[in-house]
This record gives sequence, C-alpha cells and structure tokens, in this order.
Amino acid sequence: MIAGIIGAAGYAGAELVRLLHGHKKVSGLSLGSVSKEGERIENVYPNFLSKISGPLVTPEEVIAASDLVFGALPSGAGEQYAQSCLEKGISLIDLSADFRFDDDEETYEAWYGKGYAIPELRKNSVYGLPELNRERIKTMAASGPVIVGNPGCYPTGASLGIFPALAKELYAGGTIIVDSASGITGGGRAPQKSFHFPECSDSVSPYKVGAHRHLPEINRNVRQMAARFKRPVPPLVFTPHLAPMNRGILSTIYIPLHGERGALSGEAAIRPPSKETETHEAEIRELYSSFYRDEPFIRVLPQGLTASTGRVRQSNFCDISVHLAGGTLIVVTAIDNMVKGAAGQAVQNMNIVMGYDEAEGLETVPALF
Repeated sequence: MIAGIIGAAGYAGAELVRLLHGHKKVSGLSLGSVSKEGERIENVYPNFLSKISGPLVTPEEVIAASDLVFGALPSGAGEQYAQSCLEKGISLIDLSADFRFDDDEETYEAWYGKGYAIPELRKNSVYGLPELNRERIKTMAASGPVIVGNPGCYPTGASLGIFPALAKELYAGGTIIVDSASGITGGGRAPQKSFHFPECSDSVSPYKVGAHRHLPEINRNVRQMAARFKRPVPPLVFTPHLAPMNRGILSTIYIPLHGERGALSGEAAIRPPSKETETHEAEIRELYSSFYRDEPFIRVLPQGLTASTGRVRQSNFCDISVHLAGGTLIVVTAIDNMVKGAAGQAVQNMNIVMGYDEAEGLETVPALF
C-alpha cells in the first residue's frame, strides 16, 4: 500500500516517515507539506539521507496518490482533507484534535477556540485509543473509509494509568490527580520562546495550570471507561510540566483507594514500607497486568521497577508501575510522546483499520540512550 502523510515536515510527520519506512505492508510513501512544498524530505531531515528520499508535494497530490492518509497538521486545519479522503474512499488517521471529541462540538469549541467546519464528518470518525476503542475502530473500518482521531499525548499516558483502577473497582471516590512532564518536542517544530534552549534547559516548569486543552480529553476517556464498568466518574486535576528532554511523557497519577488497601489515614498512612504494603502492591499489580494482558504495547512493570521515559524511547510502549502510599494508589506511566503519544499510535491505528498485525512496524526495541 501507499501511505500518505500530510504535514510530513513536522516532528510527528517525520516520525511517521521513519516508522512507515520499516513497515512491511507499506510499499511507498507520498509526502506532503503546506509550509515546505517543493523541498525534499531528506533535505529537511538529513537523517533520512540514503534511506528515504522524495519531494514534499501538495496535500491534494498526497490524497490522490495514497491508499491511506495520515494528517499531521495543527487542529482546525485538516477537515477539508478528511472530506477529500472520504470522497476518494480511503481512510484518514488524523493526529490533530479535530476528531477526538466525536460529535461534541461544544467541548471542542470551548477548548480549541473554533467550531467544526464540516460537522457531518463525525458520522465517519472514531476516537483512536486502541485500548479503549479497538473494537469500534474495527467495526467502523469494516463498513468503509473511516477517520480516526488519534489521541493526544498526555491523554494517552494518563488514561492508560487510570483505566484499570476503574475497571477493577480500586477507585474509592474523590479526586484523581495527574501530574505529567513532557519533553519539548511536544511543542512542535516551529520555534517558540518557551522551547528556546536557554529558557527550558536545566528547568522543569508547570504550564497552562488548570487550563490545558488535554484535560477534557482525559476526562472524556475516563468517563467512558467508568460508564463501561458502571463505576462512578472521578473528578480530575491535571497539571502538565515542561521537562528539559527531547522525548517522553512521565505521568504520576494519584488515585484514592477503598477497602482494606485504602483504610490507612492520618499518621497511620505515614509509615515505612512493610510486607503488608508489598502484598497489597502485588495484588494491585496483578489486577493491572490482567487488565492489560492482551495489549501488545502495555508493559506493567514488576516489583522494584518504576516507569521511566528513558526505557520507552523511540518505542510504542506504555510502561506502567504501581505503588502504594497509605490509602493512595500511585500509578506512574511512561511513553515516548512522539511514538505512543503521536506517530506510533497512528501507525497502530492504521494497522487496525487495514487489518494488519497491530504490532507491524512498531516492534523496535526501545533505545535506552
């Protein structure tokens, strides 16, 4: 098949080029760029020299030449291309936020500052977090061309850390807190002052506190999982941080526990680890492992290991570690924001849509350094 990428000159687009080049079912790439039309991809990204070569053409040319298209454009810029894909009878994997909220235009407009340009496209769209919506993606793809709204990076790591606590009735009620730290590639390739080396090196900074547009996406995912298992919907607090690294998102998630695991409070909760704590942690770890047993890209880590961005670099894995502190479950998740948080998850969605092995093109062993 020929895979097209609109927005191939951006970070997520270039990562798609890298991953699809090694995909056994992809025989060729059609690469497009609005800002760098006419240039060659290997000149924009010299790491592709002698391996990947081709001109950056118009989005229309990409759609005409492709069997499936990836949209790696800013939110609000790609609906016209989604419509063109459907008219041609091919699917689109969209990496922007335009198709992450289905027909909930009110939420999208409130957080992204504009409404849907072509609302009717949502009849053919599906939210693309495989661990939440795999069967729905398959069902819609079996009926014809589909638009897959690829999830945001923060919502991927946060949601995957929370889902088992809801499904396995660990959550006791109260607020779930998510603190996440992201590498600077999450801000895209266009230069910005906050991502300038002197501004972000040797410093970790919270940003958009209480106002990050990924909060409603996390909330939507958690709400849907809670409804699936008939659990109460937890209120969420989400705070993102910019970390001085290129890649990765580390999310630390605090979930109130119920039952005997959550019985400790006050001074009783402030005590050193014990055999009892280890036993409870092991029980919860097994619940998380059983929930994700059939997921190819979720690794629930054994006792003694804590999730770290360095161990998922350039891979599509989400590593999860579970810990106890008194009556609170602390879940740590780590993903590569450019792979499982963007391009890798998009390839995973392509595999589902096309009926390929879900892990095809994504089996690279993580690079530790």
